[in-house]
Amino acid sequence: MTEPHPRELHEGDFVTALDGLTHAPDEPPKDLDIHTPAATGVKHPWLQRLIPGIEKLAAGYHLGNYVLTRTDPPEKVWESMPIYVRCGMQALYHGREQAKLLGMARVEELLKSQSIKQGIAFDSPTNALAHIQAFIQTYQIDTSALLEPDITKYRTFNEFFYRRLKPDARPPAHPEDPDVVSSAADCRLTVFQTVDKAKEIWIKGHNFTVPHLLGDEKLAKEFENGEIAVFRLAPADYHRYHSPIAGTVGKSTSIEGAYFTVNPVCVNEDLDVFTKNKRDVTMLSCDRPDGYTVPVAFVQVGAMLVGSIVRTQEEGKKIKRGDELGYFAYGGSTIIALFPPGLVQWDADLLKNSDSAMETIAGEQIGRFIKSSS
Repeated sequence: MTEPHPRELHEGDFVTALDGLTHAPDEPPKDLDIHTPAATGVKHPWLQRLIPGIEKLAAGYHLGNYVLTRTDPPEKVWESMPIYVRCGMQALYHGREQAKLLGMARVEELLKSQSIKQGIAFDSPTNALAHIQAFIQTYQIDTSALLEPDITKYRTFNEFFYRRLKPDARPPAHPEDPDVVSSAADCRLTVFQTVDKAKEIWIKGHNFTVPHLLGDEKLAKEFENGEIAVFRLAPADYHRYHSPIAGTVGKSTSIEGAYFTVNPVCVNEDLDVFTKNKRDVTMLSCDRPDGYTVPVAFVQVGAMLVGSIVRTQEEGKKIKRGDELGYFAYGGSTIIALFPPGLVQWDADLLKNSDSAMETIAGEQIGRFIKSSS
C-alpha cells in the first residue's frame, strides 16, 4: 500500500490536528500536544492517522533549525521545533503551493482561534502545575536562575512562561559604556547592516518593507535601509524582553494581525510573516554622549499561540540598557530593532553568521554605536 499523496489532505485534518494539540482550560497535558518536538510528533500514530503522509510532508521541509553558538569556533546546535509549528506550517504551505486546501484568510482564522484558545487555557489555574512540569521536562528548563524557583508558586502556566529571572542572571555587558548595543532577549539572532541585505538573505516576504512593518510611512523614512536586528524567541526561552539601549520610552502603537509562526522556515519563504502578524511598535530614544538623540524602532511581533504582548514601561520612562520593556505570553515570538543608517556596527561574528543565513544564540553585547550625526 503506497503512502497517501499530500493532495488527499483536507481542511478538517488541519483543524482537528491543531485543535487536538492545543488545550482547553480544563485539559491536562496530553501524550501528544503543543510541547512535543516535531521530530517525535510526526512519528506519533494518532497524527499519522489524522494527517496521512505527514512524515513525507515533514521530510520535504525542516524539522527544526541549526543555530550557532558564540564560541570560537562556533558550534552548530540543533533546535527541534514543536509539533504545533509543524502543523501550522503544513496548513500554510498547502494553502499556498499545493492543493490550496486553505485560503490565506482561512489559515489566519484557524491560527488565531487556536492562539486565543491556548491563551485562555494557560491563563487558567486548572492543571497549571502539570503543564509547568511537562514544559520543564520537554525543554529542560533550568529553574535555578528564576526569581521564584518554586514552581508551585506560579498560579497559571503563563505566569511561569513569562517568569522573571534573578536580578543578576542577565547583567548588561559593560554597563558604563554608552556605545554598546545589547541583545533585547534570550533568543536566536540575525543582524544586517542594511534592510536590503536582510531582505536578500533572511526576510523573504514579498511585501516586507519598513513602512509596512511600522505601519507608518513618515516614521519609516528615519530608518530607510538602516541597521536591523531580528531576535527570535523559541518557546523554551525566557520571554521577557529588555531595552538594547539607554534612553527614553516613546509612543507605542498596536497593529492587529495574523498569528503565523515566526520559525525561519516561514520567514525565509515568501510569506509576509512580520508585516502580517499582530505586533506592537514602540519608539525608543537613545541619548548619546554628545547630546544627539538616536531613534530606535522596537517592534514586538506576536506569533502562533502567542496570547498577548504586554509592555511594562510607560511612555516617557527613562531606562537603562538592559531594563525590562515587556513580555510575551505563551508561544514563540520575535522582536525587530531598527536603527537609522550608518550609526551601529554589529559584532563581526554575528554578521558573518547572518550573512550565511544562520541564526546565532545571542550573547549580551551584539554591536556598538560608531558615530553620531546632526
